[in-house]
Amino acid sequence: MKKFGIGCALMAGIGLVVLILALGAIASYNQLVKLSQAVDNQWAQVQNVYQRRLDLIPNLVATVSGAAEFEKSTLTEITEARASVGQLRLDPNSAPVDPAKLAEFEKAQAALSAALARLLLVVERYPQLRATENFRDLQAQLEGTENRIAVERARFNEAVRAYNTAIKSFPALLYAGWLGFKERPYFTASTGADTPPKVQFNFSPRTGQAQEPHN
Repeated sequence: MKKFGIGCALMAGIGLVVLILALGAIASYNQLVKLSQAVDNQWAQVQNVYQRRLDLIPNLVATVSGAAEFEKSTLTEITEARASVGQLRLDPNSAPVDPAKLAEFEKAQAALSAALARLLLVVERYPQLRATENFRDLQAQLEGTENRIAVERARFNEAVRAYNTAIKSFPALLYAGWLGFKERPYFTASTGADTPPKVQFNFSPRTGQAQEPHN
């Protein structure tokens, strides 16, 4: 009888431990789902701000192409860079798991940033174009979009950091990979590398002519 009582107590203890572990695993799994969704949501925000920049470029090209003898090669470069970005096929609602895919995305966006920066530098030679309200409007919108890109990239990296930390922590590390929770890549390029340089036009008080731009 005594042995029976000990056996029951032992079984009850084991059952309690199993229950605690099960409840912990459920809570941990739910947390992983929440963090994974946070990463995907932030990825959608990143895509949104990059798409906003993509949508502004045709208007910018149309505006500057109206200037007499504007460098056609500059317009061709930015048009081709925009087309290259448009050819990328990434899920807008699910952050990439493959680092190579994110690197490809970054490379295309950086090429577009560089082309956009060069176009803005060339515009310096056309004071009549810079003076138009439409161009000033577009430039202000692009600057605001670039700021949003920097913010959303930083927020994305923070969401990825929280998620990656969680899947490598106990007890999630025991089952995260088996359940499909894989490590997500970060944006690795510096924020400045993905932002066109600011172009400031300083005019001589005597001549009114543009001086060298400051980046």
